[in-house]
Amino acid sequence: GFRRYKNEEMLEIASDHLDVLIPFVSIDPHKGKLGVREARKLIEEYGVRGFKFHPTMQGFYANDRMAYPLYEEINNGGAIALFHTGQTGVGSGMPGGMGMRLKYSNPMYMDDVAADFPDLKIILAHPSFPWQEEALSVATHKPNVYIDLSGWSPKYFPPILVRYINSILQDKMLFGSDWPVITPDRWLSDFAKIEIRDEIRPKVLKANARKLLGI
Repeated sequence: GFRRYKNEEMLEIASDHLDVLIPFVSIDPHKGKLGVREARKLIEEYGVRGFKFHPTMQGFYANDRMAYPLYEEINNGGAIALFHTGQTGVGSGMPGGMGMRLKYSNPMYMDDVAADFPDLKIILAHPSFPWQEEALSVATHKPNVYIDLSGWSPKYFPPILVRYINSILQDKMLFGSDWPVITPDRWLSDFAKIEIRDEIRPKVLKANARKLLGI
């Protein structure tokens, strides 16, 4: 099985390395009011900057209204909502995919969240295979939506993703490795080999994230 780590456990580790770590946590929206209270505590007492949701693993559509009170609390606290999108390696090749349903991670469901919470900063995690164009559409249409490029080696980025990085979404693309799936060194090495304009590379690797996080 999977070892589940408590948010507080991760935050204690982060607290010793705040010069290099910016803490994100995860709360299952099914926790309802308890999850809302937990989010408030994590923001106020620990300075949490973001919340990761994995719709496929947590079994919910991002636009399910049960999650909206949690999004509202995150928004009120000035934190970021980060959603896994696209296929996941978790359960891949296992009988029934371990019961996980990929449909939950279509980025179009996050479009509703972006529309209903226009001030909430949202990150769509990973190139969203097989819904890459949907993710690009949402990030282009909604000013509060960003895309992180983790979980895939850049050498496998589809051409349309590279075009958008080099053009209209150059200020909304974020570096990420998704370690241990891909090491940062491998990601950076492969990123250096694809055709990205020189003036855009620093944006993807650092500047866009600094602006998003306000650091």
